[in-house]
This record gives sequence, structure tokens and C-alpha cells, in this order.
Amino acid sequence: MLLCSRVFLRSEVAIQINIAIIRAFVTIRQAIAIKPSDRISVLQQEMKELKEYLEDIFVDQNDINEDTRVQIELINQSLAELQSEKSRTQTLRRKIGYTSDNE
Repeated sequence: MLLCSRVFLRSEVAIQINIAIIRAFVTIRQAIAIKPSDRISVLQQEMKELKEYLEDIFVDQNDINEDTRVQIELINQSLAELQSEKSRTQTLRRKIGYTSDNE
């Protein structure tokens, strides 16, 4: 029995099986070592693309043509005039309701 197991361990089939097992372990070790860095680089690339996309969106939102800027300024001026007129009319307005002679 002992002689038979020694012959089997040194046979060509046993050597090929051992080589295949070692190659499998090497492949697993490489897969474990390489994959996380690949995932990180993929995530870094996706983050870069997302940042560029967001920057493009902000540029588009901030890119208002001159006509729109003029219209916004006119609206702001009109609102300011309305507020100043409102404050003037409030100071000139006569009190309503019951008043005593002391006032």
C-alpha cells in the first residue's frame, strides 16, 4: 500500500494535478489582489465623469443671455419702485377707525 501511494504521487497525472492546483491558487490570489484596485479606478473614473457632468449643468444654468439679464434687472427695479411707493403711501395715509380728540 505504501509503495502504491508513492508511485501515484510521482506519476505524471499527479504532477499535472498539482500544477493545476497551484495555478488555480495563483489565479485566485491575483484576482483578489487586482480586482479591488480595478474597482477603485472604475469608481474614480465614474466620479470624474459625474463631476464633469455637474459642472456642465452649472455652466448651463449660469449661462444667461444678455436679454434675460436685462429683463431680470427691470423686474428688480420695478419691485424696488413698488416698495418705495408703498412706503410713501403708508406715511401719507390717514388713520382710520375711532380717534379721540387728544390725537
